[in-house]
Amino acid sequence: MEVVRQPPSPRPPAARRHNLFEAAAVYVAACAENDHDRSLEAARWVSPEALSFGVNELACRAVIALARERDQSPQAVARSLMGLPTA
Repeated sequence: MEVVRQPPSPRPPAARRHNLFEAAAVYVAACAENDHDRSLEAARWVSPEALSFGVNELACRAVIALARERDQSPQAVARSLMGLPTA
């Protein structure tokens, strides 16, 4: 009698790991949409330090993109977004 070997069953996927930029993007978007539960979920994906770094990076990229779009300096755009008078 011949024994037929079956390939091993695939493992269930491990819990998905999120990187700090994904966490920052979801966190900021959730805050902008006033989605407290989603922002809390994203904040649990990475350490507080990593989330802070990611949010800072996202803010810098957003200000640069808006500055280019508006043909203004990043400082002028940042002050405008925060409702501050021009310097």
